[in-house]
Amino acid sequence: MRKIYSFILKFLGWKIVEEVKSPSKCIICVAPHTSNWDLIVGKMIYGAMGKKANFLMKKSWFFFPLNLLFRAMGGIPVDRSKKNSLTEQLAEEFAKRDEFRIAITPEGTRKYNADWKKGFYYIALGAKVPILIAVLDYGDKTVYFKDVLTPSGDIETDMPKIKAYYKGAKGKIPHLFSEK
Repeated sequence: MRKIYSFILKFLGWKIVEEVKSPSKCIICVAPHTSNWDLIVGKMIYGAMGKKANFLMKKSWFFFPLNLLFRAMGGIPVDRSKKNSLTEQLAEEFAKRDEFRIAITPEGTRKYNADWKKGFYYIALGAKVPILIAVLDYGDKTVYFKDVLTPSGDIETDMPKIKAYYKGAKGKIPHLFSEK
């Protein structure tokens, strides 16, 4: 599959720039997220690299037959209506596995959102895993793996540093992305 993904990406004009290597356990902070195509492109990119990553998705998308496809792709359904501790559940998953990566979009939606969600940060903090910064830039059709950050616990200091990596990045639908 790796060669197939690589061929498709090359055909579509996408490039991968790995400034840092992906840790075996991490939260992959992926932005911009402005289109459903981001999932497809992201899965192909990671597949072309010979790696697997899970992703979080609204539970409402997990209906038959799509649930079979999304689970096979590594999807983890999230029920936003319940007050359950996803952070604790995922921390336990990280503890059980030798290799586990979860791609999370900090915007939490494909719509414009200047107020990024902080769940990815708290999951990384609770699971004691680093955050891999991945920039999915449709402007130059390149995914950049920019840095690996260890959350300090001071989100007010760390979040502006994280957002700075996405400055100038263009989503598939550019006006839906806020880097601020």
